[in-house]
Amino acid sequence: MPTSAPGRERAVPRRHAAGFTLLELLVVISIIAIASAGVSFALRDAAGAPLERDAQRLAALLESARARSRLTGQPVRWVATEQGFRFEGLPAGTLPEQWLSADTRVASRGVLVLGPEPVIGPQAVDLASADQPGQNIRVATDGLRPFAIAAPQP
Repeated sequence: MPTSAPGRERAVPRRHAAGFTLLELLVVISIIAIASAGVSFALRDAAGAPLERDAQRLAALLESARARSRLTGQPVRWVATEQGFRFEGLPAGTLPEQWLSADTRVASRGVLVLGPEPVIGPQAVDLASADQPGQNIRVATDGLRPFAIAAPQP
């Protein structure tokens, strides 16, 4: 209850703020920024996904053929064909011989020697997409490390 005693000012009811504080606005803006960053990272370029998937699969198949070559002591060659590729030196049907995507093509030399020596020379194969001519992926090894996706050389 307000009093009007001498020396005291009359109590004035506080007005409620009608807007947002600066801190509240900064919190909301930061939440929106984090959410939009998460969405943009989740939306990858789907156009290069089939080529990248074929390159990862090829690296795994080359390492498998290289291991089989060392195990049997027989040389194995990977050769690119019009429809896909083949492994010479392994029984037919041992490893897949087609690309997952019909648009994948070999853009460089189409022959790799995979063994039976434990250390082979540096080798690489460049894959390209027939759908998108600007996209290339290189699958390479330095002879010691396993085959892996590497940056394409100009």
